[in-house]
Amino acid sequence: MVHKYIAMLVLLVTSNALLSCKSNIAKKEPQSFEQLPDHQNGLVDTATFAAGCFWCVEAQFKTLDGIQQVISGYAGGETKNPSYSQVSTGNTGHAEVINVLYDPKKITFDTLLEAFFIAHDPTQLNRQGNDIGTQYRSAIFVHDQEQLEKVNFYLKKMKEEQLYDRPIVTEINPFTTFYKAEDYHQNYYANNKEDRYCQYVIKPKLEKFKHIFTSTVKD
Repeated sequence: MVHKYIAMLVLLVTSNALLSCKSNIAKKEPQSFEQLPDHQNGLVDTATFAAGCFWCVEAQFKTLDGIQQVISGYAGGETKNPSYSQVSTGNTGHAEVINVLYDPKKITFDTLLEAFFIAHDPTQLNRQGNDIGTQYRSAIFVHDQEQLEKVNFYLKKMKEEQLYDRPIVTEINPFTTFYKAEDYHQNYYANNKEDRYCQYVIKPKLEKFKHIFTSTVKD
């Protein structure tokens, strides 16, 4: 199973990424990445992921122990303070994302990367299932150099191991601005469990996700 190989890669990332990749990656990244701090210094760290419809990804990440808050929103585009209807046109450049606030003493960024790749199909370009458009693209918005190094190392190993039949299309971008989505998008699955999309799309993916992360989900 792909998820078992991904879990094994987390161990490689944790033990080898900073030793193997730091000097090489820094030279290859565009100028925009150079503005990122080396690491985050707070008691709570932040990770930002785009993996299709944020309703689904939010529900998945909320189950993980160590996650303090998951906020649905928009990132990666040019339009300031975009609305959901604007982002849905695919013309703003924004992707639907989740901002994940987590306790690094309880859950690592490595585990979040594993969760990200389990939560969606990173080989689908500008779509996830029947959700189609650039707003549903696969992307990681890195907040610091440490995240950047781990993401690049992780992707490199996944490609070397040929975990997927098709190329991974996940974008790696420096985090710039996050726009919180409208209130009705927050905690969408928990508040709308009878909705058809929640029943037929989110629920099956959520149950699969929880099964894989049995030892990591909240009590």
